Order: sequence, then C-alpha cells, then structure tokens
Amino acid sequence: MMNPKVDAFLVKLEKWQAELSLLRSLLLEMGLEEDLKWSSPCYSYEKSNLVILQGFKEYFAIMFFKGVLLKDTGKIFSKPGENTQSSRHIRFTHLDDILSKETLIKAYIQEAIEVEKSGAKVTLKKIEEYAVPEEFQNALEEDEALKTAFARLTPGRQRMYLMHFAEAKQEATRISRIEKNKSRILMGKGLSDCICGLSQKMPTCDGSHKHAR
Repeated sequence: MMNPKVDAFLVKLEKWQAELSLLRSLLLEMGLEEDLKWSSPCYSYEKSNLVILQGFKEYFAIMFFKGVLLKDTGKIFSKPGENTQSSRHIRFTHLDDILSKETLIKAYIQEAIEVEKSGAKVTLKKIEEYAVPEEFQNALEEDEALKTAFARLTPGRQRMYLMHFAEAKQEATRISRIEKNKSRILMGKGLSDCICGLSQKMPTCDGSHKHAR
C-alpha cells in the first residue's frame, strides 16, 4: 500500500522523481510495506527493513540491507562504502537502467524476502577486529577521560569512529578528524548523532546543530 509520506517525498524531488517512482512501483508489487525512514522511501517485510531507495547527485540506487547474503547472480551489486559489511546497492543513472533489469531486480527482491524469512543474520566484524589508527591510540593513551568515554560507546559507534579515522590517507587528516570528534566522544555521541540526541539523518532533526566530522 502506498504511504502518503512517500508520496509527499517524491513530489518534492527535483531529480530522479520518475526513476524512483518506478522502483517504488516494483517494490510495492512485491507486497512490501512502505514507509519513510532516514528521509528516504524504505520497504520492509514483516517489520524488518529490506531495502531503501536512495537518490544522489550522479546516480540513484536501491540498497538491500542484507545484500551481502544475496547471491548477486547478475553481478550488479556494489558496496555503498569501502568498509560496508552488510548492505549492497544497485546503482542506476537513467530510467532505461531499471527497465532493462526489471526481472533481475524483482528476483533480487524476492531473494531478499526469502533471506528474511529464513532468519539469516549478517555476521559483523567484532570491534576488536578493527585496527585502531596509531594517532587515535596515542590520543587515547594521553587522555584518560577520552579513553574511558570511547570505551563506553556502543560497538556500532566505536566502529564508525575507527572507520572514519582510518579512511583518511594522510596523517594530518587523521589527526584533524580525531581532534574534531574528541568532544563528541566525551559527550557519548556517535559520529552521526546530533547534539540534540537525534541522528542528523533523521527527519526530526532540523540540522541546526553542528555535526563535526
């Protein structure tokens, strides 16, 4: 069933409106439940998030939350980010991309439903398996309060910080990122948490606060 919140979202789009609307129709045909989450159309099966539609400057995509568990028979998956463990998405640049892959997309959606029915879970790397950049390790050893605050963060928040710091190729950039985020760690906040306590990606956060990275 069409969700009015998604209707309103699509009407306001200046780009990819027709393309995302077509993907939406394919997902609804598969009997998925529609909602607007993280400011994007999201589709679930029995209350579990299955896929989400994304629009970017150069492309649009359909992202499968447990894509790593799918077979990807058409070899059309890509990682949303270098360190992404679970999700995979299919990128498109025009309407014909969808039309030419419609049967394949539906097959992927059906496989995702079957994976959800099976109860399969993605095994994520433990926080201990992530390398701690030397610059951050030094910062932790020099600041007991920072070390204690980081240890109190949830594994997910710790993981995001470690990936964010490690992704910087230059030492100076790594140090800069660490300095910018010290106060957030001391506050017990994650990388994308707003100081008002909400994620900056959530529509209820008005974005008036700074999200230093």
